Amino acid sequence: MRRLRTRLAGALVSVLALTLTATACGPAADAESPSPTASTAAANRVEPLTGTVTPALPVTVGSADGRKVTVREAERIVPLSGSLSEIVFTLGLGDRVVARDITATFQQASGLPVVTRGHDVSAESVLSLRPDLVIAESTSGPEEAMDQIRAAGVPVLTVAAARGLDDVGRRIGAVAGALGVPDAGKRLTARSEGRIAAVRKGVPHQKKKPRVAFLYLRGSASVYLIGGEGSGAGSLIEAAGGVDAGAESGLTKDFTAITSEALVKAAPDAILVMTKGLESVGGIDGLVKIPGVAETPAGMDRRIVSVEDGVLLNYGPRTDQVLTSVVTQLYGEDGAK
Repeated sequence: MRRLRTRLAGALVSVLALTLTATACGPAADAESPSPTASTAAANRVEPLTGTVTPALPVTVGSADGRKVTVREAERIVPLSGSLSEIVFTLGLGDRVVARDITATFQQASGLPVVTRGHDVSAESVLSLRPDLVIAESTSGPEEAMDQIRAAGVPVLTVAAARGLDDVGRRIGAVAGALGVPDAGKRLTARSEGRIAAVRKGVPHQKKKPRVAFLYLRGSASVYLIGGEGSGAGSLIEAAGGVDAGAESGLTKDFTAITSEALVKAAPDAILVMTKGLESVGGIDGLVKIPGVAETPAGMDRRIVSVEDGVLLNYGPRTDQVLTSVVTQLYGEDGAK
């Protein structure tokens, strides 16, 4: 189950277009780079920083695995998750990325060869592209593949997995530092955190906070799970003004198999799902047929919040768009203004 949680938090499964609404720039945002419009969000594009960004290398930085990593060149970069790819592209260095993980679904990365699939890293495929830097999640593996990449002399920076909104700046800073562009990292952090703060400021104050349960669904594999503590969704739900119904009901594991009893105890007013997961069970009509769902307030009201798989738990430069989508679906179009 821990392996599933980290896989979800890293980026999850590939998806279609990002259909999120626009947000307004906060005071800390990059003034030259306004918040995305609905059309750019719908095109599933990242928004690079303005201006030219040039790495100042070599640098030696700390890696989340405890190693010291020296980066001498960053001309051929291989990020091993969609979330990390998003950061590199948004820093303005996307033209140096030579491969992608299957979870990098945004438009600018779509033409790159897929060399990894989450925890299924192919050392041979990565090394065939002659990278001078690999950026990995702390959950990337198998370890044998990672060791093979290091043994070939390729620097591997490991970044601690995202768990919540507080990780946005940390992850951006770690990637920017290794690429020799710390100032760009600070700009992107300020822009990202400013936009998130602007969305949070517009969240409606409710006397009774909506209880939101995060369900992980894969109907084709008969996987039906409810998130608890450590699922990765709690921070997002709380930022949207809600209560993580799974965690609050006493689910101490990151994910637990769905039962009627667990859903009744969680009593969610709304259910948060990934778009592909919802599709895999036959949409809302299929979701309410899962035992216990129809008996919850969310099931009775058909109050479902759906966000694309590839960005929901990234906690990166587009998290403001994810948060806007969640808020809008929870409270209506006026909720995120």
